[in-house]
Formats: sequence, C-alpha cells, structure tokens
Amino acid sequence: MAKKIRKAVIPAAGFGTRFLPQTKAMPKEMLPIVDKPVIQYVVEELVDAGITDIILVTGYHKRTIEDHFDAANLDLIENLRQGGEKKRPLLEAVEHISKMANFIYVSQKGPYGNGTPLINVRHLIGDEPFIYTFSDDFITAKPSRFKQMLAVYETYGASVMGSIRAKSDADYSRYGFAGGEDLRDGVIDIKVLIEKPGKENAPSDLATVSGSIFTPDIFNYLDQVLESLGDGAEFYYNDALKLMLKDGKRILATEIKGGRYYDTGNKLEYMKTSVELALEHPEINGDFKTFLKDLDLGSK
Repeated sequence: MAKKIRKAVIPAAGFGTRFLPQTKAMPKEMLPIVDKPVIQYVVEELVDAGITDIILVTGYHKRTIEDHFDAANLDLIENLRQGGEKKRPLLEAVEHISKMANFIYVSQKGPYGNGTPLINVRHLIGDEPFIYTFSDDFITAKPSRFKQMLAVYETYGASVMGSIRAKSDADYSRYGFAGGEDLRDGVIDIKVLIEKPGKENAPSDLATVSGSIFTPDIFNYLDQVLESLGDGAEFYYNDALKLMLKDGKRILATEIKGGRYYDTGNKLEYMKTSVELALEHPEINGDFKTFLKDLDLGSK
C-alpha cells in the first residue's frame, strides 16, 4: 500500500521581476485574484485534498506571505468583531486562513533553479512522499488536480507529474512534455521528458505543468545533479527525474481531467485569470459581466 501523503512544498522565493514595480515590496504570490492572493488558491486546494503540513520555501523579502498565513493581528480581529453580524463572514474567513494547515517556513539557500527548494526541505520531508507545486499557477477541476494526482499515486505507488493536453503550437515551446507507455486513459508511464521541444520533437501532446507528487528517492538524484553542477549552472529537478528514469525508477504523467489551467506568472495570463475568476465570483459576477459587455473596446 502506498504511503499516505500529508506534506506539500511550495517554492516562493522568486523576485517576480515580470511584475515590477508592483513586486518591489509585495511578493508575486500575493497578487490578488479578486479578493484572495494567488498562493491561497493553491493552499486551499492542497488542504481540500487532505494535506496537513505545508512547507513554504521563501526569500528574505517574503514576510508578507508568512503574515498572511499567520493568525490575524488583534486590531483587525477587534475591528471585525465590532462590525457585528455584517462583518462576521469576513471575521470567519480571516481566522480560517491560519487554521487551514500547519505552515512551515524555510529560507531558500543555494544555486538558482527549481531544484534548490527541494534540497532545502529534505530534512523536513524525510522518507515520505510529498507534493511539490508552484505558487503562481493552478488548475481548476472537479475532482481537483491534487485529488486526481493522489488517486493515481495510490494506485501505482510512484511519482506523478500533473499534466494538461497541449492546445496550440505555442504550447510546445512553453512547457515540458512527457512520452511513454499508456497505462490507461490519460496516464502514461514516462520514458522520456523533454523541455520545450517544439511540436515537431514532442514525444506526446501531454505537457507536464502545475505540480507533482515525488517519492523521497528524488533527493538522492538531486544530490547527484548538484554534485556535477558547473559554476553558474542552473539547478533543475527535471535533471534528477531524468536520472531516475535512467535507473528504471517509475514516474507517471497524468492528465488532469476536466481542468482549466491558469498561469499567473506573467502580466497577460494574470489578467486573464483575474477576469475569468471574477466572472465566477458570487459577489460581483453579474455586475462585472455587465461592465465587460458595456465596454467600448473599439475606442480603446
């Protein structure tokens, strides 16, 4: 039986340079989608999937993230309490944030690349499988992407990479792609991983994006990559995954069924995400839809 997954790691130490000057003082993970920061969407999905311990790998300028998931300050709580029943939903929402999970913070140290946060949390993960997911993209789906990925992990007991089908030629130059043996509809036993292959060189149309489940043996392979890393080279976990595949370790890719992928890592995709989710927000969706319909785009 596969060991139960209860921990997740979220790297959140980037500078968010694509959003400067806004991110000079506020982390990109805290950019709002209507009334919640991007990272909260990710955390809520993890908690809903049964994750109890969330490890955030942050940088020196990310205190805002810690403050957000910490207990609300007494002045704010008292202000909301004085608002009576009218502000009770806000009070409950604010108090709920810090109670969602056990939050652990680790300061990122090491070479540039998405492999460094993993090395930084090794002592907290130990010999447990875990989820590794980013803080600025997510997939909306029912069941959620993490529930779908956990179901695949529980069936096969192997690492699982969340994936989406490519929808355009441009996707093949934006994402990494997996190829291998079909195990069932939407699940493949990976034999090859290629970063941004272009459509002509892609091993399939299954793009590996937005979170993975890793078994703890990945750490030994990360060590190998780190030991051979040249001066100034970037440290990526995909290089460890390729070594795992070479050694016959099983890694799966699973398509997130019924999913809509949101990437808030650049201005245009962030604005698209904000608009789409605003149209679904129960407090403003009607008025916002009317506003969009009334826009005279021809004069812009």
